[in-house]
Amino acid sequence: MSRADSRPSRRAFIGATGAVAATGLTAGCESPAPKPSRHPSPASPAQVSPTGRYQAGITLPQPAQPNLLAVVADLGDAVAVGPLLAELGRAVHTLTTGTDPRLLGLPPGDLTVTIGVGPRLVRRADPSLPGAADLPRFSREQIAPQARGGDLLIQICASDPLLLPVVAAALLEQAGHRIRERWRQSGRRGPNIPVDKDISAPRNLLGFIDGIVGPHTAAEHQRHLWLAGPAPVVGGTIAVVRRMELDLPRFTALSVADQEAVFGRRRATGAPLSGGTAAWDPNLGAKTPDGRYLVPADAHVRRANPTVVGVGLMLRRSYSTDEPAGLLFISFQNDIRTFTNTLARMDDSDALLRFTTTTASATFLILPGFDQQHPLGAKMFH
Repeated sequence: MSRADSRPSRRAFIGATGAVAATGLTAGCESPAPKPSRHPSPASPAQVSPTGRYQAGITLPQPAQPNLLAVVADLGDAVAVGPLLAELGRAVHTLTTGTDPRLLGLPPGDLTVTIGVGPRLVRRADPSLPGAADLPRFSREQIAPQARGGDLLIQICASDPLLLPVVAAALLEQAGHRIRERWRQSGRRGPNIPVDKDISAPRNLLGFIDGIVGPHTAAEHQRHLWLAGPAPVVGGTIAVVRRMELDLPRFTALSVADQEAVFGRRRATGAPLSGGTAAWDPNLGAKTPDGRYLVPADAHVRRANPTVVGVGLMLRRSYSTDEPAGLLFISFQNDIRTFTNTLARMDDSDALLRFTTTTASATFLILPGFDQQHPLGAKMFH
């Protein structure tokens, strides 16, 4: 039989459909014709308020959105910092609430924008304020001058990746010639893995759950995250932003046991090698019957352990990157020494650092929250 012979004629098709229609009509309500199925459109993520005591994009939303774009820029020496920040705050409000035409019709969903100022601007306001110190240099850095430091951080996060460049363009247009972009980096987070009650964390490109240890409760946030004084910085925090390339081929070549020895945790579950679940603190004194530490001496969880280092907890909100494959490490803490002392101890002999090269590094004072009566940055820059 030819293909032409196998096709029903138009008249046969009309006859068949007419019979079906007639059957549906005579059957009445007892047998209605089925309606074509439609997949419901996914619900838009809940909006996150841009105003309040703290800026959004740090502890809210929880868990963090899957997509991020960080933009680091410099300000001209003659720029009035206060008016610029106030303008940016107003633009953040219109963008995140969906009333800004520069969104090009995109719903904002869970869009957040978090803004911080670098040490040079903090020193201009008051050299004694937290955030006035530059980050020191560490080993395993290959950082071009353009990628070290900066005056302004704009962190944009959303579930919809289309929003990131659109919002960045709107904010840079708002600032105009007053700022000059240094570098930008986009990133994404994988699915969140449950770690403990109400706590989850994503995997990084090395296959391990990233960000298990940190301040998770409101009390821990007050103790380790938010700045309590002096007055101009209350409700702010200190951010560290570092872009790292990962040597995936060399790490992948290791056995799973050797990969776990680098981190000090099980790859599949995140549990420490000393036992328990991912939420358990590693038992750094636990040994095998022949006297070897269950958590190796150079394992990441041992070298970066806050109790051993003698510092507080840092809230990590890191994102994986590609081209090249790596990590945009972002941590928030109310004392810069939480980061610098930790990395100084890691620098000594952390097995994980053998697979990383840092290509950008900066620290910023994340400004306190704002609202219509209290513009962004008004407490610091009059």
